Amino acid sequence: MMQPTTAPTHPPKDDPISPEELAKHDGTDENVAVWVCIKGHVFDVSEKREMYAPGKGYSIFAGKDASRGLGMSSLKPEDAVSDYSTLDDKQMKVLDDWLAYYAKRYNQVGKLTSS
Repeated sequence: MMQPTTAPTHPPKDDPISPEELAKHDGTDENVAVWVCIKGHVFDVSEKREMYAPGKGYSIFAGKDASRGLGMSSLKPEDAVSDYSTLDDKQMKVLDDWLAYYAKRYNQVGKLTSS
């Protein structure tokens, strides 16, 4: 994996974020931060908005917990879901690597709630 070109500017927050709130941060509104969730950790990826905006390479991850898709290295919308229980050991390692990468690169703005 590449070395991050950005870095967090504040310590990770664990403010509760609902799936509905997360969904509002999908890159469609340029005045709203873009968020991606991995294993329940919500990151502000707005600094790289050009990668997460609608129609861009990672847009399927914006505004949702995309853990399964990241673990599978899949860009299919149907794989961009929070349930990663079906991942094998190799895929779990990939997912954990992505989580570590995002944690080094982006501010964690909260934790996803289950409701």
